[in-house]
Amino acid sequence: MKTSDFNFDLPAELLAEHPSEHRDEARLMVLDRKTQTIEHKLFKDVVDYFDEHDLFIFNNTKVFPARLYGNKEKTGAKIEVFLLRELDKETRVWDVLVDPARKIRIGNKLFFTEDESLVAEVIDNTTSRGRTLRFLFDGSYEEFRSKLKELGETPLPKYIKREVEPEDAERYQTIYAKVEGAVAAPTAGLHFSRHLMKRLEIKGIDFAEVTLHVGLGTFNPIEVEDLSKHKMESEEIIIDEKNAEIINKAVQENRKVCAVGTTTMRAIETSVSSNRKISAFNGWTNKFIYPPHDFGVANTMITNFHTPKSTLLMMIAAFAGREFVMHAYEEAVKEKYKFYSYGDAMLIL
Repeated sequence: MKTSDFNFDLPAELLAEHPSEHRDEARLMVLDRKTQTIEHKLFKDVVDYFDEHDLFIFNNTKVFPARLYGNKEKTGAKIEVFLLRELDKETRVWDVLVDPARKIRIGNKLFFTEDESLVAEVIDNTTSRGRTLRFLFDGSYEEFRSKLKELGETPLPKYIKREVEPEDAERYQTIYAKVEGAVAAPTAGLHFSRHLMKRLEIKGIDFAEVTLHVGLGTFNPIEVEDLSKHKMESEEIIIDEKNAEIINKAVQENRKVCAVGTTTMRAIETSVSSNRKISAFNGWTNKFIYPPHDFGVANTMITNFHTPKSTLLMMIAAFAGREFVMHAYEEAVKEKYKFYSYGDAMLIL
């Protein structure tokens, strides 16, 4: 399979700048793999496709306000710092991306507050835009984290050109987000409202949760034509015994098992064994799923509409078949579905 096999024309106006007014009223395209048919619905209609004891698996990661703005010492130049991951809690060392990167060198200091209560020193280069920072802050770890939260901004994807608005803090977060650690939302889950969750519960649908802390690697463009040569960045996964058992029971009983989002799918496909059993897992994954791939757990999935040549589109194609998916995407463009993080959704049966 080649990267160019996943290209299509995506008009810029179909990239969603805002979420739908109500979470569960985004549009929903339903793909039936058996009949190779496509239906057009609203997201709240998802409840009609599942029965009692079918299982939804959610990614309960929580997005933290990862985008900070600081000023470089001496010049005062404004620098964007995007927090990627904490490397050392004790010494407050983080991997970050900086922009503009050419201005930031090892030894530089960045000031985030007028009173200089939060300062960071650049201690290493990681990639072209990547740096390792040591934060200097006079206070406890809890106070330090709350300072980051106070100064940080919701990390909307770069394609959204508008300013961050107060509603983004709530809307760029799933209603079941619990475990903080993601720098991007598991966006398929953004469509679930409390009302819809209640309707699923009343219908007798079962729920399981896994954690995959979404990193920016998910959105990295593929620079190679040969997919086997692409390397995904690692993301952290946590699956506990209790949820592994819930998932295994549903698989054993041949129920519908729905992975909500590509991140959920990556988490369960990382921790499944050859006999289709999920094991409790606490570690990292750089699993890249593209056609052909034999899925071991979920037999249905919910996902958003992804950008051309993205690793996310490749996973969807592995699940539903490349030709069917590319045909569905053509239809989505024609029908003006909204794409990407705040966009519409797809249910694959």
